[in-house]
Amino acid sequence: MIEIDDTAVVTTGSSGYGPGEAPEWDYYSKCIHCGLCLNACPTYRELGLEMDSPRGRIYQIIQVDRGRLPLGESFVRHIDSCLDCRACETACPSGVEYGRLVEAARSQICQYYQRPGIGRYISHIFFQKLLPDRRMLNQVGTLLWLFQKSGLEAILVKSGIPRLLSKRLGRVAALSPQMEKPFFTKRLGQVVKPVGDLRYRVAFFAGCIANLAFARLNDATVRVLARNGCEVVIPEAQGCCGALHVHAGIRGKARELAKQNIRTFLDGGFDYFITNAAGCGSVLKEYPLLFEHEEHEFYEQAQEFSSRVRDVTEFLAGIEFDRNFGAIRARATYQDPCHLGHAQHIRSAPRTLMAAIPGLELVELKESEVCCGSAGIYNVVQNEMADRLLTAKMQRVDETGAELVLTANPGCLLQLRAGVARSRLKRRVLHVVELLDEAYRSRVQAG
Repeated sequence: MIEIDDTAVVTTGSSGYGPGEAPEWDYYSKCIHCGLCLNACPTYRELGLEMDSPRGRIYQIIQVDRGRLPLGESFVRHIDSCLDCRACETACPSGVEYGRLVEAARSQICQYYQRPGIGRYISHIFFQKLLPDRRMLNQVGTLLWLFQKSGLEAILVKSGIPRLLSKRLGRVAALSPQMEKPFFTKRLGQVVKPVGDLRYRVAFFAGCIANLAFARLNDATVRVLARNGCEVVIPEAQGCCGALHVHAGIRGKARELAKQNIRTFLDGGFDYFITNAAGCGSVLKEYPLLFEHEEHEFYEQAQEFSSRVRDVTEFLAGIEFDRNFGAIRARATYQDPCHLGHAQHIRSAPRTLMAAIPGLELVELKESEVCCGSAGIYNVVQNEMADRLLTAKMQRVDETGAELVLTANPGCLLQLRAGVARSRLKRRVLHVVELLDEAYRSRVQAG
């Protein structure tokens, strides 16, 4: 048990943080150090180290603010090891907004800590050049598609060369997303008419990497929305949501991307903005946080924008959705995406939708609220810990005997598919909305 001095903090002059957004007393002082967050934290459960728990990280955040701990390698290592899954927020009796704290700490690290090695340059290209640039993303996606389609990727992975070079490279190679042609970027700018009477006019947020690696999921989402009386507009000028930037502490670029999306979507006069990615949806709903201290003139627009954002499961379960499904006779289980369950508090909506499909037997997954290890790009940059979490998750999946593993976030799909690929058991891993789409099509085919 650590002891923390709760006396008021004087930050002026002695804080280890530099100018700009930083963890604030008003938020970290809510932590009463009760420790109820510990067992909810995946890294604490694996490592048993206080400094790799939410309470321990908040302690370090306070010490840096008081100038007692340098913003150096030790602090960075423990903050980097956090998944930002926000399971601790669900467990916390005091309402500590832990995600806000760790993301502000990462913003300080991003500005005032010089990371060593080539990783710094790779990070710059990925976050500043690739993700915001649709044309460059398409080019890289096409090259990767050719690499995969030619069979070279499969030969390389089967040869074991990546694993011979390093265990980490071998594990990361197995996580490579499969490119899906035609890319969904071809559909940007389209308007899809509703099936039957018009009930809602919605804008679909298609994401960035999802346009390439989850193009068929995006297609299915649009079909399901149209089936439920939505005119679906796919705005041409939309861009990356900035979620990965926020999680990495790159808040300036995240603000740029947010402003582009706010202008694009608010100008359309839509009822709702729909996303099928829990990680994107969480940040889209929290755009106002980006403008609390910087560029505050955009704060009200960000609030208006976020008030209309809906996860696709949240939207469908909140309306009189079309229950005219065909039967899907299968045993299924469901993994709660962290940024849907913990960050957006959406747990019943996907279960309501799945329960409406005839023939589907849903078996609850033990510890479905514990992260699968995906967490944006955590499974790449903190691969060893992510792999431990995935192994534990797949053991829980095995216990269910499920043929279908369902979730509601592309990142979780990628991670869980990598876990299923290791097993001899044949299982499908699907987004909930893909299953709805199958059930609708099954009904149509049955006449």
